[in-house]
Amino acid sequence: MSIGFACLTIAVQNTDFKSCIIKHCSEEKFLSVVKNNLTSLYNILNYNQNNNINLFRISSDLIPFGSHEDIPVRNWEEYFEEDLLKIREIIKKTGIRLSMHPGQYTVLNSPSEDIVKRAVRDLEYHDKVLSLLNVNGENKIILHVGGVYGNKKVAIDRFKSNYKELSQNIKDRLVIENDDKLFNILDVLEIGNDIGIPVVYDNLHNECNKIIEESDSYWITEAGKTWKKSDGKQKIHYSQQNPEKKQGAHSETIDSKEFLTFYNSLSNKDIDIMLEVKDKNISAVKCNNILDPIVKNVDADWGRYKYLVMQKSEKIYSDIKTLMRDKKMQNVSKIYTLIEEAFSLPDNIGQFVNSSQHVWGYFKTKADEKEKSSFLSLINGYQRGIVSDKMVKKELWRLSRKYNEDYLIDSYYFNEVR
Repeated sequence: MSIGFACLTIAVQNTDFKSCIIKHCSEEKFLSVVKNNLTSLYNILNYNQNNNINLFRISSDLIPFGSHEDIPVRNWEEYFEEDLLKIREIIKKTGIRLSMHPGQYTVLNSPSEDIVKRAVRDLEYHDKVLSLLNVNGENKIILHVGGVYGNKKVAIDRFKSNYKELSQNIKDRLVIENDDKLFNILDVLEIGNDIGIPVVYDNLHNECNKIIEESDSYWITEAGKTWKKSDGKQKIHYSQQNPEKKQGAHSETIDSKEFLTFYNSLSNKDIDIMLEVKDKNISAVKCNNILDPIVKNVDADWGRYKYLVMQKSEKIYSDIKTLMRDKKMQNVSKIYTLIEEAFSLPDNIGQFVNSSQHVWGYFKTKADEKEKSSFLSLINGYQRGIVSDKMVKKELWRLSRKYNEDYLIDSYYFNEVR
């Protein structure tokens, strides 16, 4: 089993993706953006390698206007042979499985021929990216069926008809998933079984658009029957409902207890799980560490969390430090449960000051007198209620970058201000 995340990272240096507005995007600007994005992709893949992550969804925005008729440089790949070679090499070395997921405007079953043509162009772009990376048909393009347009049966038939006109390369990559409003898991299984297209089961979409009461494990087994050997390991999407937002909204993080309940309920664990969650790689590392704990990875992840935990609870911080002494890694799920418990606690002025002073310790022998005075003033202001916690963290973030403190830069302590 591989557990992965989608598109973007949090608290990973040099992994930001850029874009531009097409009417202002010169060839030079376009090539600069593509260069940045390919470099970011390489850095994400390198991060994944170092964190035991073997599943990743590439952003559709990797190449701006990639499927647009007026793309500023049509043969962009010819300018980046060395960059693409580096990416191909790390993919080959790690064996990471990739995917892409066109957005809501890629609608293959639209009644509009123009929209269908644009959808096909977009699928061709996604296939081109994956083909340039030298990955086979196990590396998928995920698509929703589309709209209903007043008649679901006709809409399904139109999807099937348009699918049959796609190139074989795209057919080899394309998979479909149940959505949260229109096409439920039974609809998608019917399409998949009829035209031989694999089905990705999405647990939260099924919860939102449920047709009959069956377990996730049941539907995963049914969807698995649509996957052929050439499609690779069955893949599913897993997410949790954000309790503070509308139905179908993804949670900020994956709750470890809820995830373990889901995992333990599976009759078939030989699947790949793509997490769809706001904190992206952070939850992927968490879930991987819980299921496959490696000492150096768990140690590294605790290092990213520790000042945030200290900010909330000295007791929980101390309890986790004690658990971390067990190098047999028998307490990893308990460690993450405690981390989540800490984050649920209300803000505490004393704890925040304590954690801030620990972080300040990285700079106190480097900072100049003005910086020392500024930090003390911010802390005093925070304690008096006239300075926000974010203002304190922004100053510590500035100092982290100024003095190249990578340990702090890579931590989760600064996620809200970076």
